[in-house]
Formats: sequence, C-alpha cells, structure tokens
Amino acid sequence: MTVRFDVSDRIARVTIDRPERMNAVDAATETALDSIWSEIEARDDIRCVVLTGAGDRAFSAGADLKSDSGKTGLEYWAAANPNGFGGISLRTSLTVPVIARVNGLALGGGFEMVLGADIVIAADTASFGLPEARVGRLPLDGGMVALQRLIPRNVAAGLMMTGRTLSARQAAAFGLVNAVVPAEGLDAEVDAWAADVLRCAPLSLAAIKHTIRQTAHLTPQEARGLQTPALMAALTSEDSEEGVRAFREKRTPVWRGR
Repeated sequence: MTVRFDVSDRIARVTIDRPERMNAVDAATETALDSIWSEIEARDDIRCVVLTGAGDRAFSAGADLKSDSGKTGLEYWAAANPNGFGGISLRTSLTVPVIARVNGLALGGGFEMVLGADIVIAADTASFGLPEARVGRLPLDGGMVALQRLIPRNVAAGLMMTGRTLSARQAAAFGLVNAVVPAEGLDAEVDAWAADVLRCAPLSLAAIKHTIRQTAHLTPQEARGLQTPALMAALTSEDSEEGVRAFREKRTPVWRGR
C-alpha cells in the first residue's frame, strides 16, 4: 500500500507512504489518492483532512520519473487528471478543509498538491519548487495556473523558469505557508490548526472554501451577490442558529452539519 488513510475524531489523515522514493507518486499511488479523495467527499464523518508524506525528508518529490509510463509530454497533458496532481491540486468538489503538513521537500507535483490545500503548515526544513523545465517538462497539474494566482507573478515565473526552490520561511513571506515551525513541533502545530478547524461550523467552512476557490475571477461585488448552494446551505442551516445560541449561552456549540 503506497498511501495510508486513517480517520479518527473527524480528522482524515492521508499519508503518501513511499519514503524510499521521497514519496514520489507513481501510477498506483495516483490512483489510490484519487480514490481516497472521492471517498472523503462521500463521507459525512470527516471535517478536516491532513495531507503529508511519510518520513522526514520529503512531503513529495512529485511524479516518480523512474516508473514513468513512457508517455510524452503531450500525451500526459492530453490524459491529465482534471482534479490535478494526486487528485487534489485542482480539485473543486472537495468541501472540507485540507491541511498540508509539509515535512520536507515539496517538488513538482508535490508542490502542486500543496497548492491544492487550504492551509499549509511547514517544518523549517521544508522547501518548495517546480523544477519541471529542467527535465524538459512543464508544471501542468496546477503549477503554471495556480502559483501565479497565489504569489507575485514574477516570483512564480522565476521559480518555474529556473527550477530554484523556496525555503519554508520564504514561502511564508509570500503567503504560501500559514506557519513555519521546527520539525519536532510540526505535529503539534498541525494538530492545533486542525482543532481550530473542528471548532467551526462545517457548512460555514464549506461555503467559505467554495467562495474562495470559485470566485477569484469575479469582482468583490459580483462574488458577494452569488447565491451558491454552499452559501445558501450555510445561511439556512440549523448550525447557523446553534452558533449564535451557544455564544449567548456561553457554551460550546454542537455542530450537526445541517
């Protein structure tokens, strides 16, 4: 098994388990990841996801070129997963927050999977890069289209056109990373962020995620006026009443996701 998938206390943990290959993703791993994301979408007992790589050297080194199927760049592009690298870098149907626990190198598709997360927590030893051009390929699974929307254009271009990497602290300075901590404190920091996610109403989080990901091309006025299903579900939910009631009663709200 190349991917570990565990659910406990409403948190799903998805771990690419190929440390001997720097958690590079081969065809079997890609299939497993895509299946896991589909399962998460279908379940109602998961409120947060933590995505990471096994070991302490790499989050993921991206595509496993040593097990490459032999496709040309054009063939790869034509058959690309619409959900992006690892089934997550461009996925739009997942409503629960995803935390990327970046424990080391995040290169190529590994970096693209980070771009598909909502919250990024990195060890101070982590680094990020899109070196595809160095091997005559392109960051097709989100890198070219997503990175420039998250950081200054010239910074994104410089990374992709040189194959250079960003340190965790540089990535944080550009707003790509939410928190940088010593490696020994990574799990505690991730757990703290996950706990804060669980304190929020799940339908509110789904509406926030949908709005962030689906309205960036609109003006603020246009985006605010959209009556999306996710927005209306949150606004008319029992949880929206429960949250206010719990605040007034000075107690912890009990979220029911409806």
